[in-house]
Amino acid sequence: MPEERYHADYAFAAASELLSFAEIERLARLHTALGVRKIRITGGEPLLRKNLPALVRALAGVEGLEDLALTTNGVLLESHAAALREAGLQRVTVSLDSLDEAVFASMNGGRRDLARVLAGIRAAGACGFDTIKINVVVQRGLNEHTLLDLLAHFRGSSSIVRLIELMDVGTLNRWRLAQVVPSAELLDRIHRRWPVEPVDAAYRGEVANRYRYADGAGEIGFISSVTAPFCGGCTRARIAADGTLYTCLFAEQGTSLRGPMRAGASDQDLTKLIANVWQRRDDRYSELRRTARVAERPLRRVEMYRVGG
Repeated sequence: MPEERYHADYAFAAASELLSFAEIERLARLHTALGVRKIRITGGEPLLRKNLPALVRALAGVEGLEDLALTTNGVLLESHAAALREAGLQRVTVSLDSLDEAVFASMNGGRRDLARVLAGIRAAGACGFDTIKINVVVQRGLNEHTLLDLLAHFRGSSSIVRLIELMDVGTLNRWRLAQVVPSAELLDRIHRRWPVEPVDAAYRGEVANRYRYADGAGEIGFISSVTAPFCGGCTRARIAADGTLYTCLFAEQGTSLRGPMRAGASDQDLTKLIANVWQRRDDRYSELRRTARVAERPLRRVEMYRVGG
């Protein structure tokens, strides 16, 4: 969220425009009734939401839910990890693009919170989060030269580093294909330093291609939405904080669930609406990215900070 646009006086959505915890819990129950088994709390930055453990506790009690995770930038994780774990959160993913102080700051709006992020990861491990995923967005010429040091730091720990190809999410990151470092290139570079071998997917629709170090020092993953799109196997829906349902990270528009819900829609009505939206989805942006259709008519695309990763 560029500061020149989202400045201190920017008028963000009023609290009344956001889903309440009760509304989020209701939608979670409706989705699990339709077959959803995993829920991830993202953002923006979810740890900025007041009383977040209360939401985690409510979601953890949803019948049929098998996995409850959270993605965070890690800055506030140290002070929240224990409460979130106690409330029923099962997994944590931390976004961390470099362990180089200068590179970290350049990719985080000049903020120098690296020590706090690392402290948050340690705190999460200490309070019982057995496997912590570290998401690294790789950008050529910016942080790619620091990746081996980051991998070395987490090798031998329970953390799993996942290297993500830079995507043109939203409209604000001035994306160019030349900035993308293909996963195949990274895999070759890593394999020459530490031999790795492929690991089978843990579940249908898993977006990361998994590898383990041959010496037993842990696991890494590659998310290759640009060079190896996985639209056809996607099983993910996203609900923004204002209750808009999106069927793709690159969607042009979504469907409001908040409106019907606050207008008195029954569970049956909402379930039918959700099912119809999902069954009619035809999102294929990552597959179409390099085609003339996309080049000639750039899509508006929902902004990343509205729907998380």
